[in-house]
Amino acid sequence: MKKLGLIVLVMAGILLASCAPAPAAECPECQECPEVGPVTDLGGREVRIATENLYPPFNFIDDDGEAVGWDYDVGRRICEVLNCTPVFVETAWEGIFEAMRAGENDVAFDGITIYLSRSLKIDYSDPYIEYGQVIMARQDDDRPELDDEDSFVASDLIIGTQIGTTNEITAIKLVGEDRIMSFETYDMPFVALEAGDVEAVIIDEVAAIGWMMANPGKARIAFPVTGGEYLAFVFPPMSDLVVPFNWALEQMFADGTMNEICYKWLLRPCSPD
Repeated sequence: MKKLGLIVLVMAGILLASCAPAPAAECPECQECPEVGPVTDLGGREVRIATENLYPPFNFIDDDGEAVGWDYDVGRRICEVLNCTPVFVETAWEGIFEAMRAGENDVAFDGITIYLSRSLKIDYSDPYIEYGQVIMARQDDDRPELDDEDSFVASDLIIGTQIGTTNEITAIKLVGEDRIMSFETYDMPFVALEAGDVEAVIIDEVAAIGWMMANPGKARIAFPVTGGEYLAFVFPPMSDLVVPFNWALEQMFADGTMNEICYKWLLRPCSPD
């Protein structure tokens, strides 16, 4: 019995020792954690950039058959900053957001407006330019209805626009669907304007300037319709490129590169500052 009692006491001691809290380890001196910033070196990664090649001054084919414009200059400069390789992919406007959501390309340029319903499907970069939409008319069309928004709304003049754009949405709000002719590509409303099938075209101000540069003497800006809208790049949801691209945009605005490119193609700075 004594042996048994001794064994019990020894076992109890072992259990108590095992349940006792371990001595606290000495804490090393605290060190400041390094700041974690955006990835700024993509290691030469290929980045597929969707452009339409029908939307001057952002993207178009010049007289030599080369794809040029604001998108190309900015895309190449961003990849210089981030150490990536731009691969420009000609993409039709219709379906561009569905394709982006599916991850067919890494980013879409193409002068895309920040719009709530789109933001539910894709991710935006920070905006790179503020603009407004305008009504354009033929250069030789001097009807008074084309120089005043109220008179224009009260008239029966037809507006040409591109399907699926914020221009189409604005035109419908302005005059109703019955006075809208929508086309698949950016250039077709202007073809219709020249042919007299429509009396006006609604378009982003910067695109209007680009079209007039490429087609001097054919059309004029009649009056502005909206203001305070923003253009941004579009990415697939949860893209790891959004933060690096935003950082690259900051660098380009800071060193003046962005405004140099904007003066070249848009005849105005992207940043009002």
